Amino acid sequence: MKPFFTISLDFELMWGMYDVLTMQQYSKNILGGRSAIPKILQLFKKYNIHATWACVGLLTFSNKVTLQSYLPDILPIYRNPQLDVYKYIKSIGRDEKSDPYHYAYSLICQINDTENMEIASHTFSHFYCLEEQHTTNAFLSDLQASNVAFSRLGIDTTSLVFPRNQYNTSAIADISKAGFKVFRGNENNFLNQSRANNLNNKIIRGCRLLDSYISITGFNCSNKIFFKDNITSIPSSRFLRPASSGPLESLRLGRILNAMNHAAANNEGFHLWFHPHNFGINTELNIDFLEKILINFVRLQDEFGMQSLTMKEAGNNN
Repeated sequence: MKPFFTISLDFELMWGMYDVLTMQQYSKNILGGRSAIPKILQLFKKYNIHATWACVGLLTFSNKVTLQSYLPDILPIYRNPQLDVYKYIKSIGRDEKSDPYHYAYSLICQINDTENMEIASHTFSHFYCLEEQHTTNAFLSDLQASNVAFSRLGIDTTSLVFPRNQYNTSAIADISKAGFKVFRGNENNFLNQSRANNLNNKIIRGCRLLDSYISITGFNCSNKIFFKDNITSIPSSRFLRPASSGPLESLRLGRILNAMNHAAANNEGFHLWFHPHNFGINTELNIDFLEKILINFVRLQDEFGMQSLTMKEAGNNN
């Protein structure tokens, strides 16, 4: 097997933030993220990058009437009422033109029409698998609704990214039942293990931040993990944090490039991931930072035969 380089993007707009920040607090990031997507696609085309866009199913609609006709049969009832996305739906606008924070039909079509891009599922509702619930079978129902939402656009999603990277054996069994074949697993270390959001305390988050600049958890190469029912995990290697003009950016870049170099030299994988809204502020700085990573990939492609693969392609790569 040749070494591989995978990029996955969690595309969610406010569906990934409604329980954390208000529209007023995060609207600039969301709108900036929308504007960044064509630039990211252009950069991927320039360096012949294959990438996976894990999209929340709710984004696939262009208006509220259609969205409401595709809701899952079983809705989750979280113990924390702040997580109730279906109550939140009542407050969104009528269509993509009037509410670009919750609809992304046009952008998903643009991504799908771009060569070498894979559309994957980020569940229908940005579903939280490890948050306490009062319902059963809600996750499987969510996945089935996701499949229907994407299939009406002619998109067959066989890859999945779990929201907030929350999953367990039961969740993996459900994605198999729903027809998925590949998912993004977490980095194999304590800091990034799958856990409920309230368990990611300040110490863990602080150590994750520090690990972006100096090596605490090592290279985190993406070595495929196989589960029963033909499910494959393509573990993440590194979250691409938003860029800044600070003096430590060279350390953060070096941390990523060193891990990529190690993966290439040892016939392993490197899996980078981020959200488009991470590029919503300081967009050009973020694009420049990403381009430096892609330039390094091209060098590794020439030197070690490293391949750019979507999650689906990585799952099929032997």
